[in-house]
Order: sequence, then C-alpha cells, then structure tokens
Amino acid sequence: MFEPYYKEKKFSLYHGNCLEVLNSLPENFADMIFADPPYLLSNGGFSVHAGKRVSVNKGDWDKSGGVEKDFEFHLEWINACKRVLRPEGTIWISGTYHSIYQCGFALQKAGFRILNDISWFKPNAAPNLSCRFFTASHETILWARKEKDSKHTFNYDLMKNGNWSEDPLKKPNLQMRSVWSIGTPKPDEKKFGKHPTQKPLDLLKRIILASTRKGDIIIDPFTGSSTTGIASFLLGRRFHGIDLEKKYLDLSIKRFENLDKNYFNKQSDFNF
Repeated sequence: MFEPYYKEKKFSLYHGNCLEVLNSLPENFADMIFADPPYLLSNGGFSVHAGKRVSVNKGDWDKSGGVEKDFEFHLEWINACKRVLRPEGTIWISGTYHSIYQCGFALQKAGFRILNDISWFKPNAAPNLSCRFFTASHETILWARKEKDSKHTFNYDLMKNGNWSEDPLKKPNLQMRSVWSIGTPKPDEKKFGKHPTQKPLDLLKRIILASTRKGDIIIDPFTGSSTTGIASFLLGRRFHGIDLEKKYLDLSIKRFENLDKNYFNKQSDFNF
C-alpha cells in the first residue's frame, strides 16, 4: 500500500497516479467513491472567470489523447475503482458533456448499475464568451452501484425531509429530485487557493449524506483541493484522496488544517 503524503485522524492524502494508488488498496475497501476526472479540455481554448477571458489550459493531466484513448483512460480508472468498492458500494462521477458520456458508457462496460443522473444546475455560472452557444450552466453527476443485485445506502428520509435551504428547487417535505440548484464554491472555500474544477462543499455534503453513513470510507481518486475530504471529515466519515499534483495536495492540507468545524454544525445535526 502507498505511504500517505499526509495523514491526520480520518483524513489521508496520496501523491501519485490514481491507478497505482487504487491498485495498492485492499479489495472491497471503500463504501463510496466520488470522482471528478479530468475533462480533457486543455486544448488552447478560452473561458470566462470573474468577467475576464482566461485560458482553459489546466495542465498536461487535462490534455485529450483522442476519443479512443480518452475512453480507455476512463474505463481503466473506473475498473480500478470497482475493485476497491464494497459489493454494496456506490460511485459518483461528475463531468460535462466533454467527458460524462464516456464515463457513463465505461460504467456500463465495467458492470456497474447506474442509479441516477443528477443535473447540478449552477445559478451563478459564467457567461458564454463566443455568444454562439447556450451558456453552460450545469454539470451531470452519475450515481452507480457496484453490484446489480446488492443493496446500496440511500438515506431517503434525510434527502426528503432535511434542511436543504441552499437549494431553491428543493421543496420542504417532498422527495428530492434529480435537478439540484447549488452555487459554485463560496469565496471562503478558496481562501487558501483554488483548483480549476473545485466543487462546492454544499454539493459534496449532499452526496455524502445521501449515500453513506458515519464511519464509512470514502475515496476521491482525483482529489484536487479535497472538497470531498473536507466534507467527509466534517460529517464523520474516513477519507482517502489521491492526486498527481503536489500543489493541490498542499492546498488540501491547508484547507484541512484550518477547518471551521462549525460549518456543518450550524446548518444541521445529521446523525447519518
């Protein structure tokens, strides 16, 4: 098993290729995996950030190798995730249209059963620069179970009756639907630096509370600034994050060591 780059309490980080680290972990080890794999978009294009035109290039890890090679990459890491998941475990994968359809097909090829596709609507999404396309204002998140006939964790009552005041689409005491309205990361979530595809804590809080219980083991194979890990720790889960870039692991450590543990306590008193 890989030696952790950082380990403290129930929060562990690993520096390396996710395939190598995942293959070093025991089989049937994790209860849930959240993955935000590279969208493979670093092609010299431009986007908008804070009202300014910025390059979409994020690094060599985000460069496309072509449709076939990109699919092979997604199938390989998804198969590695399947090995370390418990039979009743689930995986969540976030992406845009550039990657999510390949991930969905790879999940099916690997034998997963897709449970839902969530549309994460971003009410504060950046505008489209070219004015030749609709403004991209959502990501798709796939939720899938490892074994076809196993019984996965779904905290239905909490999703229906919990306090989800951050989401104007969620009506009190009604079933939670598959369209979630959650803003992009708040400024205080980036105070130590930012990752180019950083996810908001509110999003990971909901995913973790929906599909795990206290004490469960959660893995993020592309941990970035470790929003998954921050949410996991604050909600009483055990976390293992993996990333190729030391600078993002160092950012993760800063975030973890400066946690405001009242972040979730002041919002809810979940016992899951």
